[in-house]
Amino acid sequence: MRIDFNEKESVTVPGMNHGTGMMTAKMYADALGKVISCAIHPGGSIGMHRHETSDDINYVISGKGIAVTDGAEEPLSAGVCHICKKGSAHSITNTGTEDLVLLTVVVER
Repeated sequence: MRIDFNEKESVTVPGMNHGTGMMTAKMYADALGKVISCAIHPGGSIGMHRHETSDDINYVISGKGIAVTDGAEEPLSAGVCHICKKGSAHSITNTGTEDLVLLTVVVER
């Protein structure tokens, strides 16, 4: 299967999961999960939320940020992969001056 994000419509979301600022995303979804190309803009965050039915895998393409998973803080930068396992809670915050660009894969299980 091929997903061409160049053909996907961008959606801008304010305060994702009760976070701050803005995030822009393009998404593919089906019953097995999601693939999301997204940018958390400077000053923005995805608020703390729990993954009850899925693993959330976030590969950092560019930018700087912090993920907090079950109370543990993890620095994020290009080339780092942050994983929130099923049953865990996490948040992601852009701590830099440029977009925090992620490729996110949500796997339902």
